[in-house]
Amino acid sequence: MNDHKFKFLYKTFQALDLQELYEAMALRQEVFVIEQNCPYLDADGKDQQSDHLLVYAENGDLAAYLRIVYAGVSYEEISIGRVVTAQKYRGIGLGKLLMRKGLLEVQNRFGNVPIHISAQCYLTKFYEDFGFEIVGESYLEDDIPHIGMILHEIF
Repeated sequence: MNDHKFKFLYKTFQALDLQELYEAMALRQEVFVIEQNCPYLDADGKDQQSDHLLVYAENGDLAAYLRIVYAGVSYEEISIGRVVTAQKYRGIGLGKLLMRKGLLEVQNRFGNVPIHISAQCYLTKFYEDFGFEIVGESYLEDDIPHIGMILHEIF
């Protein structure tokens, strides 16, 4: 992964400090709202019922992020969402590392439980490489094609 070194922080919502929360929200908006040209309400009320995985580069940049939404909030199962890598850190394998670490955190904290996600359709192969399987038909979410996927067993 080039010469980059990254620091992973896993926190509950209550444990996030204001700077971490601000950086996570800013990165999510930068990619999902601005870059993907998709105006939507990112502050969806689920962050408080989620754990957060933040990945910092050596220079202090928030390079990547995801949230683990507790079972019963988005789906009956635990969900992983808002998976995002800052543009300048793409193409070095950080997204795969982020997802692998996120799955390990789910396993460590909740056991080998199913994980249900809503994936952007163009990322189906990315998630299939982790063992996720498509469930249902594709649908539009905020005018972007998505598909439901589930992982029955972590690794």
